[in-house]
Amino acid sequence: MAVRKTIEAKAEQLAIPVIEEKGFQFVDAEYIKEGEDYYLRIYADKEGGITIDDLESVSRIISDKLDEDDFINDQYILEVSSPGLGREIKKDRDYERNIDKPVEVHLYKAIEKEKVFVGTLVKYDDSVITLNIDDKQLEIEKKNISQIKEYFEF
Repeated sequence: MAVRKTIEAKAEQLAIPVIEEKGFQFVDAEYIKEGEDYYLRIYADKEGGITIDDLESVSRIISDKLDEDDFINDQYILEVSSPGLGREIKKDRDYERNIDKPVEVHLYKAIEKEKVFVGTLVKYDDSVITLNIDDKQLEIEKKNISQIKEYFEF
């Protein structure tokens, strides 16, 4: 677990300047094993949506910088992509971006016999988020949240 977090942190430090230089927004970095393969996924976005050409332009630069720094011992596959719709909210900047927007919250432990809530994110701090659901406010401890993501109704 510590190795994964270290790789993600170093990848983030490496990717942010490249992505921001192009005028895009860094969203997240994750290093995971799926089956036999390791993946380093870098997520970027921009106002109005990011294109494949945008992603390709930063992917080449990030790949070259990763080869130069060579801090990942395993063989891995680099993916630079859009976070997509309904992306997970993980960091303070994600919470900030989603204030006054609808979110979907999944819980480890039920509140009033419910484990999934959809509401407007009103505020957050280090330990609690506040949702507005049908003009009522619900405070949820972050440690009880298994997943929180942007909500879109289709």
